[in-house]
This record gives sequence, C-alpha cells and structure tokens, in this order.
Amino acid sequence: MALCAGAPAAWPEEFAPYGSAETALQAYPAMDLVFDVNYRDPNDLHVLYGFVRNAQRHVAGRKVIVTHGPELRAFAKENYETYQPVVDRMAELARDGIEFRMCNDALRAAGYEPDDMHGFVRVISSGFPEIAHLLGQGFRYVNPLPLRVDGLREREQPH
Repeated sequence: MALCAGAPAAWPEEFAPYGSAETALQAYPAMDLVFDVNYRDPNDLHVLYGFVRNAQRHVAGRKVIVTHGPELRAFAKENYETYQPVVDRMAELARDGIEFRMCNDALRAAGYEPDDMHGFVRVISSGFPEIAHLLGQGFRYVNPLPLRVDGLREREQPH
C-alpha cells in the first residue's frame, strides 16, 4: 500500500472512498459585478481575462474592473510594446462592455498622469471608495486572485 500512497493513478478505477461529486449546475440571476484588481505582475491580467470571460458566460449584468495596483503600468501607453498581448485582451473586454476604472491615487503614486493611460480606461478618484460606491449601488464584489487552474491536473503534484 505504501507504494500507492503517492500515485493515485495506480489505484483501481472504482476506488472512491467518498463517492463522486454531486453536480449542481445552475443558471444564475443577473448581477452587476465589480472586480477588485491589485496584481503584483501585470501579466497576471491574463488570468483576470479568464475570470471575466467566465463570469460573462454565466452571469448577465454590468461588469466593472477597478484597478489600483502595480498592474496599472500595463495600461500606460508607453508600455504598450512590453504588455501588448495583455493590453489587447483588456481592450477586447472593454469593447465587449466591461468598464475599466483606475485609481488616480495609485496612478499618481506610480508616477503616471491620467493622459498616460490607454483610452478605454477611466481614471477615478480612488479605488477603494469606488468599490464601496459600486457595492452601495448593488454590485457584487469579486476578488479574482491571479492563481491559474488551467492545466492543473497535468502539473506535478506534491508528494
């Protein structure tokens, strides 16, 4: 048995001490969603793209992304060549009706001016109050942590 402890694939197919997961797929009512984005690496916005697209498939309603962290440098026009793939994906979301709102406090602390940002971004006074304001309007809060799950099954498993 010790040989099988680290290799679930070697277990008989019928091995299921806890049975199988219940499936409860359902339709969701329309909801307005606000995504609170504060990512260390601007390339993590690729993961955000997936979260937003998934939300669009399952939930009707407005979607607003409030960005107020280091990822904001990807939205600077001067960095377009460096971050073009992710910026193009964000612009695609904007074309599809997703609103991008950027914290002016964070933007200025990072050394930028509003005119430095791409045209699909709206600069707002402050990120956290903006999120609170949207919550007061009935938006639902989403904190999309930039942790990928795609390909997880194929990745090396801890022993």
